[in-house]
Amino acid sequence: MIRNAFWHSWKTWTGVALGALLVMDLGLGIFLWPGRRQEPAALQADRDRLALQARLLRADVQRGEKIRQSLPTAGKECEDFYRYSFLDASTGYSQIEADLGAIAAETGVKTTGFSFKRKDTKERGTTEIQISATVDADYPALVRFINGLERSKNFYLLDSLHLASGEMGGIRLALELHTYFRT
Repeated sequence: MIRNAFWHSWKTWTGVALGALLVMDLGLGIFLWPGRRQEPAALQADRDRLALQARLLRADVQRGEKIRQSLPTAGKECEDFYRYSFLDASTGYSQIEADLGAIAAETGVKTTGFSFKRKDTKERGTTEIQISATVDADYPALVRFINGLERSKNFYLLDSLHLASGEMGGIRLALELHTYFRT
């Protein structure tokens, strides 16, 4: 009798376990059934799309690592630009006048002087200097003058140019540019 009861409970537990396994198998079959409907070509296209996306993501990570490695160099270049391209505020005005005068003399243009307007900036320890100038010359000399501004060791941003007729058939050019001083 004890043996029969043991055999009966073992069969019950086995039946319950098999029933649970059957229910889980049916659930898995229902879950996987929609994927079975896809054609092999569609599955291959999905795999290719995912492989391409993975390659693109790996390439993005590699570019990010290169950028991270170049950050110390970029920071040093920014510091060098600040130090060597922005003039010191104590001597900047005279250096700008000397530089612009030298460019004008080199290119053969006549200047009627330079006017400066200071604009304090709160960021990065700089002061913006707006420069106005009027130069008279023929067209090739004006082009050489602007090229001289671009090649100057000092940093100039050309804001506007206004052309007008000058003396004796020449051209008068009114320039608005700005630069920055270290403070």
